[in-house]
Amino acid sequence: MFNYHPYDYMFRSFSPYMMQPNYIYPNLFSINDRFQGFDTAYPDYFFNMHPSVGYPIYPDNRVFTPYDQARPVYFDAYYQVDPATDYGDADLHENGFYYNVDDDERHLSIEDIEARAQWSDWENLGSPRDRGIKDGPAVASRGPNRLDTFVQGSNDRLWHKWWNGRRWSDWQALEGQISSSPAAVSWGGNRIDLFARGMRGSLWHRFTEGNRWSQWEDLGGEITSAPAASSRGPFQLDVFARGTNGSLWTRSWNGRRWNDWQDLGGQITSAPAAVSWGPNRIDTFARGTDNALWHKWWQNGRWSEWESLGGQITSGPGVSSRRPNQLDVFVRGTNGSMWTRSWNGRRWSDWQDLGGQITSAPAAASWGPNRMDVFARGTDNNVWTKNWR
Repeated sequence: MFNYHPYDYMFRSFSPYMMQPNYIYPNLFSINDRFQGFDTAYPDYFFNMHPSVGYPIYPDNRVFTPYDQARPVYFDAYYQVDPATDYGDADLHENGFYYNVDDDERHLSIEDIEARAQWSDWENLGSPRDRGIKDGPAVASRGPNRLDTFVQGSNDRLWHKWWNGRRWSDWQALEGQISSSPAAVSWGGNRIDLFARGMRGSLWHRFTEGNRWSQWEDLGGEITSAPAASSRGPFQLDVFARGTNGSLWTRSWNGRRWNDWQDLGGQITSAPAAVSWGPNRIDTFARGTDNALWHKWWQNGRWSEWESLGGQITSGPGVSSRRPNQLDVFVRGTNGSMWTRSWNGRRWSDWQDLGGQITSAPAAASWGPNRMDVFARGTDNNVWTKNWR
């Protein structure tokens, strides 16, 4: 139970496993409203934040919002205050949220939301200069209703296209030549980190924190696949690739420096995929020598053994996470269409055929528990996308 004034909320500020912890529903408050964050259980997170930045999120995805905003999606819990009183009570309702419609308080569970969600049709995003792309796309989300996709063009140049919440941009050429599909990840704000194999086989990295891109930096190594990248929290990066011995290798940035390369073992026959749904969790996936999907995860400082998730796949995987302990993995099946399998925190679902005809590994991103966007190269060598909401 939390007591708070409707215009002077007290809360914790930071959810390290949300892709954009402080960028949820901007501009829903008056410009004069200010918020002061404090929770006695987490005194280190005392802060001041202007509401135009967005809603603050608890580590378990609880979000504090004003009484008059009936927005019944995106998070596991939704709180409101009685406006007739100076202070109201907010209760956590497990696996759901409350919202207010004509003073009728209703409850919807995550299961209710997911039962209403459905996949869109495929949409053609074209390709740079209409010349096609060499391999699969990458995608990252730096905030709600924002997507950035990257591709290796026909001339090995890196290209960028983004969705700003209303429309797709044109394709933009970025400096440098690459010899693999790129990988992209965002850990907050306007930050995107981009990785690719360079023309000499090593891992290269660049980033943006707005409209300007950094120069490329060579992170060394000798990799034999496109990289994958994930982030466990601000200033934290984990990048993965197949090494010359066929096993999975990783290198991490801790906010100050890059650590050395580490061999995670296994024998993989595709580029890996990686995602993080919490500050102490990373999930990686790859195709094995038996053409099945394999999975390995890091939790609380230790790596698991490899586990087989079965199937017969004809591409590397893509993966996203909609909320803690939730995974959605995507692959190309033997019939050329996109297939998916999900982890709901208790068990893996059966494989589901999403249709289409794709010629690359998929890429996936999520900016809320009721939204997934997937991308792949089609038979025309253009980028195609579909979403679940």
